[in-house]
Amino acid sequence: MSLLKGIVSVLLLFLSTIFWGVPLILLTLLKLITPSRPLRRRVLAGLNGIALNWIGTNLWWMRRWLKPPLDIQLPEGLSRDKWWLVLSNHRSWTDIFLLFIALHRRIPMPHFFVKRQLIWIPVVGLAFWAMEFPMLRRLTREQRERNPELARRDRDATERMCRHARERPIAIYNFVEGTRFTPAKHVAQASPYGHLLRPRAGGVAQVLNLLGDRLDGILDVTLCYNNPQPSFWSFLCGREDRVTLHAKRLDIPPWMMHGNYHDDPLTKERFHSWLNALWQEKDDILSRPR
Repeated sequence: MSLLKGIVSVLLLFLSTIFWGVPLILLTLLKLITPSRPLRRRVLAGLNGIALNWIGTNLWWMRRWLKPPLDIQLPEGLSRDKWWLVLSNHRSWTDIFLLFIALHRRIPMPHFFVKRQLIWIPVVGLAFWAMEFPMLRRLTREQRERNPELARRDRDATERMCRHARERPIAIYNFVEGTRFTPAKHVAQASPYGHLLRPRAGGVAQVLNLLGDRLDGILDVTLCYNNPQPSFWSFLCGREDRVTLHAKRLDIPPWMMHGNYHDDPLTKERFHSWLNALWQEKDDILSRPR
């Protein structure tokens, strides 16, 4: 029965993507020939509406068909008319839909930091590009040192998103570890946390420096799976065990908006200390008996 449920879920996800993909492609073509930024903003608003409807369609059938066992803890004061930075740990592609279930239409249209390779996914990759998601290379330290130009391009992509983000409220989602947690990655990194990979501070620091004066706050999300090895396929089959999504709101300290992470060693050290402390709190939550 779970295999059949998984097959039906894949079919439903495929059909919703095709259905909303048609107007998305048409608006993307219109955006390509739109001559000015004010007009492109109107097209972009239409693209965001399509993306929100795609999310809503999938959440509708997921809630009724999969009935995910999700405990949600959210802070007060969330709004679709404000700017937010959402930070989360990352275990599975399921994380994305769990965040959607918790935050869809409670905060603005989500914008993710996405790996550049995802642009090749049919329809979805086009949506990432058309809606101006920053598409990053996720470089290692050795790659950045060997070719600083690639790192600069990633920073430029983030800067463009932040500049355009001032035009309308958005929610920027960042899986700060940069990749999904696996035991092998945990060992390879020699991570100091029991349930998390090392966080990457660069993207967070740049967003807070460029957009901190617009952000209403940071939403720090901890996803806690009872299943030690969650997978998106298990989720689509309705086999995923209980998940707790705990979100808390953090105020943005003034120093985050003024320092230069990439050029000032003291600012970089301060950001790393702040983020490492946040990750330690998250790891303590994940270590509690369930």
